[in-house]
Amino acid sequence: MRIIAGSRKGHTIYAPKGLETRPTGDRVREAAFDLIGPVEGATVLDLFAGSGALGLEALSRGADRAVFVESDRDAVRAIERNLGKLNLAGEVRAEDALRFLATDSRRFDLVLVDPPYERFGEFEPRLARYLPPMLADNGLLVLETAAADEPKLPLNLRTSRRYGAARITLFER
Repeated sequence: MRIIAGSRKGHTIYAPKGLETRPTGDRVREAAFDLIGPVEGATVLDLFAGSGALGLEALSRGADRAVFVESDRDAVRAIERNLGKLNLAGEVRAEDALRFLATDSRRFDLVLVDPPYERFGEFEPRLARYLPPMLADNGLLVLETAAADEPKLPLNLRTSRRYGAARITLFER
């Protein structure tokens, strides 16, 4: 995997070994950021961060700061390693994503959510409850799910597109 654009374009990033983490591929990440548009100056939340690929891409493209939330210890180490390798600053929270949503009161300009595909149906009601208050005015929420899922959140749907086995859905306030 590599950073697609911005100040760290072309740099490779690490992903933890094994099947616990499914990093967002380069093609899907590029398509997502084409839909998102400019992120300069944004505050970013990368939820279910995995390798941190989405949040790292946002930082490379000019986001001011990013918070990475991931519960898997190997994935947390990969995020920290990627931040160090790319010389980027970010806050890494080693905790359950849903617990973070329920307890953190910050608001973000860009929220990137990539839960395990097979558990999305289980997570969707709590995501619908906790994500909208975390989104800043004029904020954007990007949700990656399996292509067959059509997420519904109490936000305005901007677009939903399929990319192979993945679906990228954008919501806004």
